[in-house]
Amino acid sequence: MLPVVAEMSDDESMTRRGAPPTNAVSRPSSRDVALLVVGVVAVSTSGPLIAATAAPALAIAFWRNAFGTMALAPFALLGHRRELVQLNRHEWMLCLTGGILLGLHFATWVPSLDYTSVASSTALVATQPAFTALIARARGQYVPARAWLGIAIAFAGVLVISGVDLSLSARALFGDLLSLIGAIFAALYVTVGAAARRTVGTTVYTFVAYAATSLLLLSLCLAGGQALSGYSASTWSKLVLLTVGAQLLGHTVFNAVLRTTSPTVMSLALLFEMPGAALIAWVWLGQVPPAGVLPGAALLLTGTAIVVASAARGSPTTVPPIE
Repeated sequence: MLPVVAEMSDDESMTRRGAPPTNAVSRPSSRDVALLVVGVVAVSTSGPLIAATAAPALAIAFWRNAFGTMALAPFALLGHRRELVQLNRHEWMLCLTGGILLGLHFATWVPSLDYTSVASSTALVATQPAFTALIARARGQYVPARAWLGIAIAFAGVLVISGVDLSLSARALFGDLLSLIGAIFAALYVTVGAAARRTVGTTVYTFVAYAATSLLLLSLCLAGGQALSGYSASTWSKLVLLTVGAQLLGHTVFNAVLRTTSPTVMSLALLFEMPGAALIAWVWLGQVPPAGVLPGAALLLTGTAIVVASAARGSPTTVPPIE
């Protein structure tokens, strides 16, 4: 399985300098669509596995990233050692920044679940595609009007699935704010990742980013006094499954796709984790999915189709580099 991830990077015809820029909204190739499907199915196992894992949430986030870093280390340090040592200062900055942003996403969104409902937290963090598009627009990229419509329809699908009922209590509002901040960090993470992937291969970028994420989450776990050991064998096995599935076949595959598919489209694809997780929880944990799964998924499909179709219209501009 891991050699497949490494091979994916090896097969890339990567130009170390001056790679062609991507558009704010790009139409993914058939290869990218297939990889996105694999990634969405993989990350859809995350929620049910986390729910069944007897460990603190931030500790789970730390271990999945730490195990992912260890799994990729032989391929990055041996198979891609030359690329790793040849990274320039700007590329190191992008890789490390991407990892820190991913860690901040976990550090804000995961705690939000202690203050607000799962439905509200999930729905608000699902605003990531809108923030990704706003970031692209702020950087001078072209975002078609139809793309904004598609994002709105897709987000409506999230609301239908979650059955969100926002509370006005101060505690819930604080949790909602954490969820929104988590969405912003996630949007920044995929934006920086797309910039890094223009010149850095999948294995090297993912290895450095996961390592940075792990160090940040480790420091937060230690500061918060969260238990990082003493788990049962069953818990460790679930952490391994979470690493292999959601981390390596999920986030790592998304990192690979970021080189040729825009962050906005990829962020939309991530929304399909919600119906996927609901169906997996139904089969595996016996949790009856909410009534809104099918109509919500239909809205997600419709919104995503509108966004992707909008790539053929308008006059996209050149993507400015992240300085």
